[in-house]
Amino acid sequence: MTEQGYFTESSSADVVVSRNAAAKDARLAQVMEVITRHLHAAVKEIEPSTEEWLAAIRFLTATGHTCTDWRQEFILLSDVLGVSMLVDAINNRKPSGASESTVLGPFHVADAPELPLGSDICLDQKGDPMTVRGRILGTGGAPIAGAKVDVWQANDEGFYDVQQKGIQPDFNLRGVFRTNAAGEYWFRGVKPKFYPIPDDGPVGRLLNALGRHPYRPAHLHYIISAPGYEPLVTHIFDPDDPYINSDAVFGVKASLMAKFQPTVTEAGTTYAVEHDFVLAPAK
Repeated sequence: MTEQGYFTESSSADVVVSRNAAAKDARLAQVMEVITRHLHAAVKEIEPSTEEWLAAIRFLTATGHTCTDWRQEFILLSDVLGVSMLVDAINNRKPSGASESTVLGPFHVADAPELPLGSDICLDQKGDPMTVRGRILGTGGAPIAGAKVDVWQANDEGFYDVQQKGIQPDFNLRGVFRTNAAGEYWFRGVKPKFYPIPDDGPVGRLLNALGRHPYRPAHLHYIISAPGYEPLVTHIFDPDDPYINSDAVFGVKASLMAKFQPTVTEAGTTYAVEHDFVLAPAK
């Protein structure tokens, strides 16, 4: 591309892109061209005032200042704009019949204990007891024995153990299981509750200005892996949750609904959940 030396409103994107013609990385040049053209087109459509443009700069600056070693406000911004889920969808296209993925979330712990099938992952015994079971299958319907099923969840108040150090025990509501010869897994936990994403920063203020709530519907997290299969990062959701149709980070998919079936007795309410997962063969 011939370098364009003069910047005008009509030629703005062409001029900027042409200046990048000597980029040392072809992928970087491609990415910057696409971003530049879309960004300039958006500015031309919106026609922001100088004050509006400065407000956008201040918002991005505040977003950066909010980031810490344990909080990534830019990822949160990506989440609420639906970009995180779009990137996940592009990078996890599945063959027909395979279970769908969703975002990992910020609360996974890599070294959760491996437990026998049927173990109770609720260490503080708070909340309504819940039994979760299902099978891990291949796309042909055959059970997958020895599949690793890494699970974690929020408690009945909507908090993960890492959010409540000293209140919840370490590794509360986390566990790793291996499927049996029939591809079955089962464990005990407590019925999770919906919870808000962090909304005390610039992203939360943006949601409020847009008339949006910060809540995620109740769910359980899974990472499932087995030799010869693509790993699956996913959730299952309570279809009766009040926020099931308006997840703040757009993570809900129809195929990931799992009925939380209640049983009421004099001792209280317990829940049973059944959900099978289908792994795609390794590429």
